Amino acid sequence: MRPIISTLLLLGICSFAAADENWNQFRGPRGDGTSQATQLPVTFGEGSPEIVWKVPIAGRAWSSPVIWGKQIWITNSPEIQNLAEGQTKLDVPLKLSAVCVDLETGKTLHDVVLFEVDTPQFTHATNGYGSPTPYIEEGRVYVHFGAYGTACLDTQTGKKIWERRDLPCNHFRGPGSSVAVYGDLLYLTMDGYDVQYLVALNKKTGETVWRKDRNIDFGTTDGDAKKAYSTPILIKADGREMLISPFAAATIAYNPKTGEPLWMVRHGGMNAAGRPLFGNGLVYISSADGPNPLVAVRPTGLGDISENIVWKSNKAIPKRPSQILVGNLIFMMNDGGVASCMDALTGEVVWSKRLPGEYWSSPLFANGLIYCFSQKGEIPVFKAARELEIVAENKLDDGFNASPTVAGDALILRSKTHLYRIESPAVRAKTAAGK
Repeated sequence: MRPIISTLLLLGICSFAAADENWNQFRGPRGDGTSQATQLPVTFGEGSPEIVWKVPIAGRAWSSPVIWGKQIWITNSPEIQNLAEGQTKLDVPLKLSAVCVDLETGKTLHDVVLFEVDTPQFTHATNGYGSPTPYIEEGRVYVHFGAYGTACLDTQTGKKIWERRDLPCNHFRGPGSSVAVYGDLLYLTMDGYDVQYLVALNKKTGETVWRKDRNIDFGTTDGDAKKAYSTPILIKADGREMLISPFAAATIAYNPKTGEPLWMVRHGGMNAAGRPLFGNGLVYISSADGPNPLVAVRPTGLGDISENIVWKSNKAIPKRPSQILVGNLIFMMNDGGVASCMDALTGEVVWSKRLPGEYWSSPLFANGLIYCFSQKGEIPVFKAARELEIVAENKLDDGFNASPTVAGDALILRSKTHLYRIESPAVRAKTAAGK
């Protein structure tokens, strides 16, 4: 089986797109950070001819771009404004917005204020109000700000089709889980300090189809240990469709249509953020702060299937960035800058190397290469292989918390201050000649 195809069971539910012209969700069309692009630029930097355009993005939001056709959509939010002691509301409400940028020119097409918030929850200095990544499809984009609101917009007009502001959750450190979609259902993950649940909305109307509380014994009364920020994946395995949703202490697989729990695996931990992966007959789950923060599980059976854990690891596992699965190898960059390759069948470390920088952005795989993006703008590129070979060490002016995206053979990158389109001049010339 070819390396990328090992994850294509996700396509049956996430997307049937065979190419990356539409990067529709967090971690791309397969939800796993892989791209089928073959001509992405490998070396680039500020002022290099690969920079097609660079536009400033005001505000503070870590959501990744989503792309459909010639439109790039991001969510945006202001700097953190926690209420001061004794303060009941802000003097000027927070404005949470959605921004659409033209892929060809970088010009802003829409900048729409969706929600105004005068009583924000406490948000940690490392987060913000706009971390969840949207989901986009033909004519519609679904944006989510956690408990602050969820909305569906018409992508041509930027007008709001429906909204929900009645899904409670004290995120305590700020929202982080992104939107997932299957058919006519839109899934929101609300694992907070006070409540922990998953909800499926009718994406056409915004109405609730089902809601399921986590209903497990967390082994603690500390709400801070019950939080999580993960985004579910949808797979087909063991003859069943499954919505795989990690949270604090455990992961549950649900029937995506009804919300019926199918199985659960207990792995410990809290603050789960990485999106799970599926391949080689295994689900790979990152639990962030657990004693063994990466586990591989056979997704078979019913009820508590913790005995199905095939292997577990605590070797330089990232807390925030997601992993990359390429065939029977897992590649990852942890928060502290340790890049590593792991055998996906056994959990054994193949190689490990500390590189410059700290990393919260998830890596990208394309054309046999892994791209990583640091908080200070370092961008190492290395081969997805059993031996480490660094092929480029790039640098951009500002750092990254948002994860990289791809449009055709162009990188679309959101730094902390700007949005970039980065593409080989030869590819652009060839494209222009073919028009």
